[in-house]
Amino acid sequence: MTPDDLLSFARRIFAAQPFSSYLGAELRSVGPGRAEITLALRPELTQQHGFAHGGVISYLADNALTFAGGLALGGDALTSEYKLNYLRPARGLSLLARAETLSVGKRQAVCRCIVLACDDRGDETACAAAQGTIIRAVP
Repeated sequence: MTPDDLLSFARRIFAAQPFSSYLGAELRSVGPGRAEITLALRPELTQQHGFAHGGVISYLADNALTFAGGLALGGDALTSEYKLNYLRPARGLSLLARAETLSVGKRQAVCRCIVLACDDRGDETACAAAQGTIIRAVP
């Protein structure tokens, strides 16, 4: 696949995700075995202390891992499993999930992701780290 084909394919899949649209997430960039998803951090996505809700961070990590793995596998994919470590509370203007593939086989890929909190100066602070196994979707 050419880079343009890859981007078009990824955008089609992302646009078909109602939950991503509901949250206001955006597919920022993709490449062979990598993906970035961003999300503006609005008050309704925070918990009682004003930090990003853990479920929002988990969503970003899961989706970015799956996009990175799916693109490495050459098609539509699903998360088989993932582990998430919260590193520090996330606060700022937006969140950015940056995922890459570590290993790819015929049916599965192992990927890692860092979720960053971005402030108004453009500074990024790591707030979570994830690793997961992504499998090809069966038609």
